[in-house]
Amino acid sequence: MNTLSPNAPSSNTEPQARNVIALSGPDRIKFLQGLVSNDVSKLDDTAVYAALLTPQGKFMVDFFVIPHGETMLIDVAASEAAALLKRLTMYKMRSNVTLDMTGLTVSRGLGEAPEGAFADPRDAALGWRAYDGRASEDVDWDALRVLHCVPETGIELTPDTYLLEAGFERLNGVDFRKGCYVGQEITARMKHKTELRKGLSTVSITGTAPIGTPLITQDGKEAGALFTQSGGKAIAYLRFDRARGSMTAGDAQVTWDG
Repeated sequence: MNTLSPNAPSSNTEPQARNVIALSGPDRIKFLQGLVSNDVSKLDDTAVYAALLTPQGKFMVDFFVIPHGETMLIDVAASEAAALLKRLTMYKMRSNVTLDMTGLTVSRGLGEAPEGAFADPRDAALGWRAYDGRASEDVDWDALRVLHCVPETGIELTPDTYLLEAGFERLNGVDFRKGCYVGQEITARMKHKTELRKGLSTVSITGTAPIGTPLITQDGKEAGALFTQSGGKAIAYLRFDRARGSMTAGDAQVTWDG
């Protein structure tokens, strides 16, 4: 992951706008299974969190896959929906599947999932997601994401991200037993043959700084970049060997909680 520009857009406490794609047809499970990082064959009455990667194992887009009768719903950031639909259509080839953008909306709330909703598979603290038009609860989602180090598309999750550095194993977004998918070889190699030296982690911060601001050590070395901030904590991308002691992000003071 490269450091983002300090002028990168800031996040806010509103939930990210989402679109929902419908995937139907008898080949829908087999089709998606060969493309994404998680095991969609276990899709029953629970949501699955997954990502589509490049052949080089780098992040393209993350989404939730939701069971919906004879259809699978793909809950994706609105900013990425059109590109994802186009790419999935490109991969379709002779698979007997149909892909359509729907008008469904995504609702969110905390606590145990009510009837008709689905628990967020990333972390129980993130509550539930629903697709039936009910109202969302008023929640500071950024504060929750920071507390549990949950990355978001367009902020912490960028095109040069590797899944394991972004915490996808902890967030139940990758399966190492499901077999081949696009980018699987690189992901598996990082899991089994290397020790992660970089990645997302929670830091403590005094002050604030724009998203993407570089983290600088006391001896002037760059140790990563700062992202979403809330309540004196932040998500940061760190070089673990350098993120020791006090660091600065612009005028803010930062220390690694690890």
